[in-house]
Amino acid sequence: MPALAAELVVRKVDVIAALGGTPPALAAKNATATIPIVFGAGDPVGLGLVASLARPGGNLTGISGLELELAPKLVELMSELVPGAGIIALLVTSNNPVAEHIIIQNAQQAASAKGLELQILKASTESEIDAAFVELEAAGLIVQADPLFNSRREQLVALASRRAIPAISGWREFTEAGGLISYGASRTGGWHKIGTYIGKILQGAKPGDLPVEQPTRFELVVNLKTAKALGLTMPPSILARADEVIE
Repeated sequence: MPALAAELVVRKVDVIAALGGTPPALAAKNATATIPIVFGAGDPVGLGLVASLARPGGNLTGISGLELELAPKLVELMSELVPGAGIIALLVTSNNPVAEHIIIQNAQQAASAKGLELQILKASTESEIDAAFVELEAAGLIVQADPLFNSRREQLVALASRRAIPAISGWREFTEAGGLISYGASRTGGWHKIGTYIGKILQGAKPGDLPVEQPTRFELVVNLKTAKALGLTMPPSILARADEVIE
């Protein structure tokens, strides 16, 4: 990733779109302090990407999908799905220590508040995902909303089905592929905002003057076909809040 960012700097591009989470954004920031950068990343202030959401300063702006901050909500959903569970698991990528720390910390606090033990599983490759499921001891699995896991969603869904375990994530693509539940911001809306910001910068706007946007609408998607396959009765409290139900 740093090499790709450095190549863009050498090419003297007009703007860098650092999409796909925290690693591309950090690589772009480390590569240049002058070329405008538009990112999509969670907790940009905590990660040191910008000085503040309202006044980013410097050469970066973008959107924060709040993926890092949504772990407590996913823990809450999982506790509703499997109310008798003593242990739930969280699968995180092992190639992003900063984001990994924030997500684990948020999830652990939420799990403790619910009286749950949290098993932490880490993976950064296809084979490590397989290995993580071998170690899985929990009654439910939360999958980090991450580009790696999104690209391997079919593998994750198949493994969860094989283990007959409820698996939820922050990205709707996971549920559309056969995962049980997803809860998170609309990614389509995020791409639209990033495109709008790139257009403004190309017309002369300074990225440091464009506030980092946060989502105002979140989607709860439920896959009833998967629930039926798992022999799981979806709680009415979740169905009543669902924005979309896949049947």
